[in-house]
Amino acid sequence: MTRAALAFSGGLDTTVCVSLLEEEYGYEEVLGITVDVGQPDSEFEEAHATAAAHGIELTVIDATEAFAELCLRSVQANATYQGYPLGTAMARPVIAGAIAEAAAEADCTALAHGCTGKGNDQLRFEAVWRATDMEIIAPIRDLELTREWEQAYAAEHDLPVSAGDGGIWSIDSNLWSRSIEGGHLEDPTHVPPERIYEWTTAPEDAAAPTELTIGFEAGTATTIDGAAYEPVALIEELNATVGAYGVGRTDMMEDRILGLKVRENYEHPGATALLAAHAALEEYVLTKDERDFKRSVDAAWAQKAYEGLLEHPLMAGLEGFIAATQQRVTGEVTLRLAGGSVRPVARDSPHAVYAPDAASFDTAAVGEITQQDAIGVAKYHGFQSRLAADRPDGA
Repeated sequence: MTRAALAFSGGLDTTVCVSLLEEEYGYEEVLGITVDVGQPDSEFEEAHATAAAHGIELTVIDATEAFAELCLRSVQANATYQGYPLGTAMARPVIAGAIAEAAAEADCTALAHGCTGKGNDQLRFEAVWRATDMEIIAPIRDLELTREWEQAYAAEHDLPVSAGDGGIWSIDSNLWSRSIEGGHLEDPTHVPPERIYEWTTAPEDAAAPTELTIGFEAGTATTIDGAAYEPVALIEELNATVGAYGVGRTDMMEDRILGLKVRENYEHPGATALLAAHAALEEYVLTKDERDFKRSVDAAWAQKAYEGLLEHPLMAGLEGFIAATQQRVTGEVTLRLAGGSVRPVARDSPHAVYAPDAASFDTAAVGEITQQDAIGVAKYHGFQSRLAADRPDGA
């Protein structure tokens, strides 16, 4: 019997793919595999209902803890791509790996996904899957189907589609972020309706301003207001708490891997708070040279993560440097949440590269260094610029 494993969500794309794998590709059996990376329970209910309607077997794999640990690792790299905290990008390799392992155990000969040929996810899935000896099938891409065609096909075949607004929007949720795209949202001049958001309150309707404190141990967030949390629970708590203040919305023009520029909407309240707190603590405990160099390391880490190349050889070197810097990123940062904004208002650490007496305007000297010792530095500062300004024209 020929069997294909399908990355299955129960949304429009994968719902249509089940029928296509049987009708167009001749697979006798389709095994739906859903990987739990923190989606809401409703998505699993939809996946089970859709699988049952198709009469296919559905396997659910729990990868939530592994994904949560990856998310907190990304915070150590201050990882964002053009302002987006990489939720979908990081989830895809985790999902792809779990599916490949389950497919091999089920004696599948093919791996299938419902991605189009225009997006990033096809690349992220296949970067993992092409390391296997199984065939890779992408019906939506291979048959050059459009979302309008899929909607008509689903209606004609009475397929259950409950994702988004009848399948108009493409929605992806995980522990770290929620993305909404498609339909009128593809038009950059279209103002998104408030109903596309689920994790965040409209900033103008947000709760009264408040403060919360996040604690870090060696770069990893471990506490909220002094209470200890495991990674999954910590992110979930921050998503709920911070989202109530309208924090964590991104409406952006994103440059995809293929070169296409697209309009994307994201929600990521917990990620926004963690990234803000971690960056504030690094400012406090790292030297200027460490911070300057780490910005380039962080950018390289985020780029590879966006591409779905978490196992790229470069990542090991980047993470080695990041790990060395994080040894001193221990302490607490207090954030103020108000009307869609989050900002650090206090920080504390035993490893601070900061001496209050030295920086204060109320002290005359810095240890044995007097203020007059700065005169020589001041004379040399800008010296080359002054020389350049004195050059004859055309010299």
